[in-house]
Amino acid sequence: MPGPRSRKPTVRVKVEFHPLGDTALLATLGTRLDTALNTRAIALADALQKRRDVRRALAGHGTVTVHFDPDRVTHEALAAAIRRLAQRRPPVDEPGRLHRIPVVYDGPDLDAVAAAVGLPVEAVVALHQRPIYRVFLVGFVPGWAYLGPLPDALVLRRRPVPRTEVPAGSVAIAGPQTGIYPLSTPGGWHLIGRTSVQLFLRDSDPPSLFRIGDRVKFFAAGA
Repeated sequence: MPGPRSRKPTVRVKVEFHPLGDTALLATLGTRLDTALNTRAIALADALQKRRDVRRALAGHGTVTVHFDPDRVTHEALAAAIRRLAQRRPPVDEPGRLHRIPVVYDGPDLDAVAAAVGLPVEAVVALHQRPIYRVFLVGFVPGWAYLGPLPDALVLRRRPVPRTEVPAGSVAIAGPQTGIYPLSTPGGWHLIGRTSVQLFLRDSDPPSLFRIGDRVKFFAAGA
C-alpha cells in the first residue's frame, strides 16, 4: 500500500534590507540576472504600492526601493511586511508589453565582437536576435533600458576604453546585457548595430518607451 505523498518543501524567499535614510529602504531579493527574480520584484513593488504607508515602490533587477511615510510605519514593521509579501507566488503572466525593434547590424564593433567570441558575424547577429529580452531596469540616461539576459556565447566585458560619444540608436552589448543608446552619450559597450526607434519620448509620461518588466525582441531590419 503506497504511503502518504510527501509535500514539496516551501521555498522561502530571503530578503535583505538596507536603510536609505529615515524614509526609504532597499529590499534585495537576489543578485542574479534572472527574469523570474525580476518578476517577483515587480510583483512585490506592485503589492507595496497599494499600502497607505508606502509612498512609492520601485522595482529593480532583483530589488525594490521603498519610500515610506515614517509617521505611519517604522523600518522594522515595514521590513516584516515585506518579508511576508515576498513569499507570495508572483503572477504567471508576463508583466509587461512586447516591443519588436528593427536593427541594422552594421555596428563598428561587430567584427571585433565576432572575433572575441570566436563566431562568424552571422552567428553573432542570429544569437542576438534569438531571445525575448526583459527590461530589468530603466536608468543611466533618459530612455536607457538594461535588457537581458544575453546569450552566454555573447557575454563580453565592456570596452577597455569607452567612447566619448556614442550615436543615439546604437544597439550594444556588455556583460550579460544588451541595450540601445537613446541619446548621444559617452559609453563603453560594444556597438553591434543601430535602430531608428526613438526610446526617449519628451512629451510622453513616462518619457521612456521601455518600462521595467517590458519585453524586447530584436529583428534584422528588412527581415
